[in-house]
Amino acid sequence: KGKLTELKDLIWETDATGIICDDELTSAQLGNLEEELSCKIIDRTLLILDIFAARAVSGEGKIQVELAQLGRSLSRLGGGIGTRGPGEKKLEMDRRLIRERISRLKKELKDVEKHRELIRTQRKQSGLKVAALVGYTSAGKSSIENALTNAGILEDAMLFSTLDTTTRSLVLDNTQEILVTDTVGFIRKLPHHLVEAFKSTLEEAKYADIIIHVVDASNPQMDEQMHVVYDTLRQLGAADRPVITLFNK
Repeated sequence: KGKLTELKDLIWETDATGIICDDELTSAQLGNLEEELSCKIIDRTLLILDIFAARAVSGEGKIQVELAQLGRSLSRLGGGIGTRGPGEKKLEMDRRLIRERISRLKKELKDVEKHRELIRTQRKQSGLKVAALVGYTSAGKSSIENALTNAGILEDAMLFSTLDTTTRSLVLDNTQEILVTDTVGFIRKLPHHLVEAFKSTLEEAKYADIIIHVVDASNPQMDEQMHVVYDTLRQLGAADRPVITLFNK
């Protein structure tokens, strides 16, 4: 109660129109806070999803974002003891529509993944080595790929400016040709269902022959960010790949 009063005063003093919580909130918590504080409440997952939605360009990126958003909405609809009533029918209908849309999107994503699998097989047959650029979001992966391969990818200090992977070829000094793939940036406390939705994009690192870990050496949280990247690679089953650490900035 005391904290809520404190927040109410803070909202009034700063003329704020919303609150962002740096953690995941349940639907009940979100509803209660909105009721008590009379302003918009956004939790960590919603914020990341909003940023993802603004950055998605390719069909795959858009499907992944929508899937994660629908999964979130479904958990929000909840239900339980004491919810029987006139609104229950509508809730059931909403749930059914969301589930139908989710299964349709999953099917589309499966097709995209098959296509990705085909490309990987072709790469393997061509004998080309693949290097995947990984790193914390805004570490400068796109700048590095552009500098190496003139890929022309958007370079920006925005969070997750690259949501879709791009692969370009690079000819090394010894005339060996390799492929360089840019991946979506990692972030601490990335909610589990987001890792699930973006698995096919994140997994580029798992299938690479070598991982280039781009680190923003000018960031005061550099060590923590490096730890997050290693941790995410472990989650993806890519911890056994050889890693080159590249200190940027």
